[in-house]
Amino acid sequence: MSEVSEVFTPNRVKHRWAFIEMLASSVLGLIASLVLSADAVVLAANPDADLSCNISEKISCATVGLTWQANLLGFPNAFLGLIAEPVVITIAVASLGGVWFPRWFMVSAQVVYTIGLAFAYWLFYEAYFVIGALCPWCLLITVTTTVVFFSMTRVNVLDGNLGSWLQGKLTYPMRVGADAAVGVILIAILTAMVLYRYL
Repeated sequence: MSEVSEVFTPNRVKHRWAFIEMLASSVLGLIASLVLSADAVVLAANPDADLSCNISEKISCATVGLTWQANLLGFPNAFLGLIAEPVVITIAVASLGGVWFPRWFMVSAQVVYTIGLAFAYWLFYEAYFVIGALCPWCLLITVTTTVVFFSMTRVNVLDGNLGSWLQGKLTYPMRVGADAAVGVILIAILTAMVLYRYL
């Protein structure tokens, strides 16, 4: 029993804040996905519906929600959040409770969430430069996806799940908070872009 504790306990304790960040961000992301999914159903029934987040022509969930980009796979993108966010919540809660997921599982989660991050930023790009309007709930998902990505990457790098080479190269920068700084800077850039162009 003591040998098992020595193997499992240190990393779970070490990553506690990363899992808390993942949990809080995923809960917010799930709420946003639920709201966007409900709005998508409303828009499907009535494209002229006045949604609560239609603040102006430039800040409008309906304007974004009626575009092909918001339904890229043939259904509202928000439905993907209803699938992905509970998985991250489960990982975070289970890990905080001491569960240790196998390497293949955490690598798979990293790959899927990396795709999700790229997708979120592609949607932001499309909304910002092509559609010309932003959805507040979508912006929240972009931010929460960013936080979860960096938290999950921290866990996987420090645990060696992504390979010993990355672990060797990134352990010290992560221990001094370089990854957190990059995440904060990225979110700050997004915020500045939104304030500059739309508010």
